[in-house]
Amino acid sequence: MNIIYADNKREYEFFDEMKKRTGGINLSANAAVLSIINEVREKGDEAVREYGMKFDGAIPECFEVDKEEIKQAWDNAETALKKALLHAKENITAYHEKQARSGYEMEKENGIVLGQIVRGLSRVGIYVPGGTAAYPSTVLMNAIPAKIAGVEEIIMVTPPVVEQREGSETGCRANPDILAAAYLAGVDRVFLAGGAQAVAALTYGTESVPKVDKIVGPGNIFVATAKKLLFGQVDIDMIAGPSEILILADDEANPAYIAADLMSQAEHDPMASAVLLTTSDKIAQKTMEQIELQIEKLERKAIIEKSLDSFGALIICGSMEEMVGLANIIAPEHLELMVKEPMKYLPGIKNAGSVFCGEYAPEPLGDYLSGTNHVLPTSGTARFSSPLGVDSFIKKMSYTFYTREALAEDREDIITIAEKEGLDAHANAIKVRFE
Repeated sequence: MNIIYADNKREYEFFDEMKKRTGGINLSANAAVLSIINEVREKGDEAVREYGMKFDGAIPECFEVDKEEIKQAWDNAETALKKALLHAKENITAYHEKQARSGYEMEKENGIVLGQIVRGLSRVGIYVPGGTAAYPSTVLMNAIPAKIAGVEEIIMVTPPVVEQREGSETGCRANPDILAAAYLAGVDRVFLAGGAQAVAALTYGTESVPKVDKIVGPGNIFVATAKKLLFGQVDIDMIAGPSEILILADDEANPAYIAADLMSQAEHDPMASAVLLTTSDKIAQKTMEQIELQIEKLERKAIIEKSLDSFGALIICGSMEEMVGLANIIAPEHLELMVKEPMKYLPGIKNAGSVFCGEYAPEPLGDYLSGTNHVLPTSGTARFSSPLGVDSFIKKMSYTFYTREALAEDREDIITIAEKEGLDAHANAIKVRFE
């Protein structure tokens, strides 16, 4: 990893390079995904099958997974996994129930009534990476807030696990851990389909896959591109980029913990970013030593090395205030405050997806169990975006009731503004009621 001594120039040069990894438009991905979208829109299931065979190498006889198979996946899951998922569900539910909101109504003079109704979306689609990389935690993080919000139906799509069967036959099945989590989280229907074709199927609907109002969940560049291109025809949660972590550490921080936490994000993807800001040159050097020591026992060593080499850095800063200022500029997906008094500095953090306070709150705690959501804004979008939550699955509708007397009292002001804007039909809609 690079060691950078902050001087108001070198650190910003590094940040600029880091941002370039997600700032461009992938024209080849756009073209490929547009073709897939158009095919699915025109041909429905047939196109989903064609692309499933092309990209996965096998397709299921029936896209939808039988409800009994989903239940059996839970029943047959390892005891330790069931215990862990139940614990995670309890914490995720408790945290997100605090986010639930209701509408309101206000009455004014002359019988005026104004209000707002909050409703869960009718049908939501959850994309869950499957195949060899199964993320049951993602099922819980997406489905539980949707349930709390009052979503009427949750549809999950996930790529099939492709396997070699007797002879030369290739078959596919659902990942059982994904199904177990879906059962626990209360997912209504599960379909074996992945990639941009699954996103398109959820957007337009096919003979098998129902059309949804919103699509959430992570995926590869083709899934992300499909969500981006289809936004407007369907709502989406966000355009997720590579994972990232920023750690702020003082001279009392534990380098072994810092190294472990940096690598916990670097293992996601060669494009992931792991950065340490510290006031201590000694901590930076010790962290480097710990990375070299710990990485040898990690299975995803090659990915971690590429990530740290390309988008990792240890940056020496002059003060804690300087580090907080840089953190707000970077607006990281994950931010760890590995300092003596983390809660003291928390109010100064304005831009971050999720903040982990103290040396015993490592980022994986939020990924799996603490209850906060792990679907977070990336690539600096924490400046204006929020973690996935109950609000992600609701819509609000306003309503107004006026009496004739109340409208008469307000009519001149309405007419004045409408005529000032050159919209005389608006003004006429008021005038005609009193002619």
